[in-house]
Amino acid sequence: MSQPPPLSVWARNVSPSPTLAIDAKAKAMIAAGEDVCSFAAGEPDFDTPEFIKEAAIAALKSGKTKYAPTPGIEPLRAAIAERYAVEYGYKITPAQVVVSPGGKYSCYLAVLATCNPGDEAIVPAPYWVSYPEMVKLAGATPKFVVCDDKVGFKLTPAVLEAAITPKTKLLILNSPSNPTGAVYTRAELAALADVCVRHNLYVLADEMYEHLIYDGNEPVNFAMLGAEVEKRTITVAGFSKTYSMTGWRLGTLVAPAPIAKACGELQSQMSSNATTFAQYGALAALKEKAKADAAIKEMKSAFDRRRKWLHAELNKIPGVSCLLAGGAFYLFPNISSFGLKDSEFCAKLLEQEKVAAVPGSSFGAEGYLRLSYATSDEILRKGVERLTRFCAGLKK
Repeated sequence: MSQPPPLSVWARNVSPSPTLAIDAKAKAMIAAGEDVCSFAAGEPDFDTPEFIKEAAIAALKSGKTKYAPTPGIEPLRAAIAERYAVEYGYKITPAQVVVSPGGKYSCYLAVLATCNPGDEAIVPAPYWVSYPEMVKLAGATPKFVVCDDKVGFKLTPAVLEAAITPKTKLLILNSPSNPTGAVYTRAELAALADVCVRHNLYVLADEMYEHLIYDGNEPVNFAMLGAEVEKRTITVAGFSKTYSMTGWRLGTLVAPAPIAKACGELQSQMSSNATTFAQYGALAALKEKAKADAAIKEMKSAFDRRRKWLHAELNKIPGVSCLLAGGAFYLFPNISSFGLKDSEFCAKLLEQEKVAAVPGSSFGAEGYLRLSYATSDEILRKGVERLTRFCAGLKK
């Protein structure tokens, strides 16, 4: 009996998300009754604020269950445009906004709209796990540049300049960073922007964690670094991290009108629109600012406290060194001194101590761990105790 034809090259070559796989394994172990401390989750441990849920429920009950305009319902696109004007002075029209089924999807639209087969996209490492796969699915080539803890996990203008070739089309820049929590300053971003303008590169500015920045620092919108920068910048953000709405799948993309139009047309052929009634929940998040700000403040305060505590505890463990992240809800400790591949380190840690962490190699950075502190204080405390014991055993 003959076999069916082989699957496409895209299906055969794409890699599954390692972060989702590890998180799913940890959740399955917990569901089976095992006492697992998981640092693997990439989502807030807070519930979506009640007023946002109520707005979506009201929309559902009032019949907002049909197709919506592909780029999003008009009131939400207008509210997003207003948010950028108020927060950054970035004056855009609703026509420059696309609401998508998640920030991941927004990033993919940006790559599809800018990259041709044969083009190169510069991806600073450590990187979010999906960037390289998105570039490859567009037929382009990801070009990795190493930005380790010696440089604060940040790309410098000199390193960027050296990586650019005649094939370079796009720079993917993520601040605050997943997985490291690194946050670029305005001066650092401006220096990178100068290089991008000089070489006529597009920039995918992934600003999903823009409202989770600590130590009194303020977010910087990359597109606002100059008129020439704005022409080339596609800004991605969303509702998942700021409002703890990861399962709602609502991302945003802001770009010059021709790029936004292209992204909307791509979306129209792949997913149509983001869930209609969910968009009304997002609209409430932007319109009911006092309630939203209170929810963000509570969540951010907890993350900040955990960040400082976990950073101090990790640096007490012999053989572990860890920079203090400036944003998001991750730390990225260096565990290279133990002489194990980070994937082996994580596998043994889960097997022996029931602690789930994501190896740095999943993010293009061998010798590190990504630890999420978007979890309870009890799990953090128990997890650190177990990690300390595990590391002590490796040193014997």
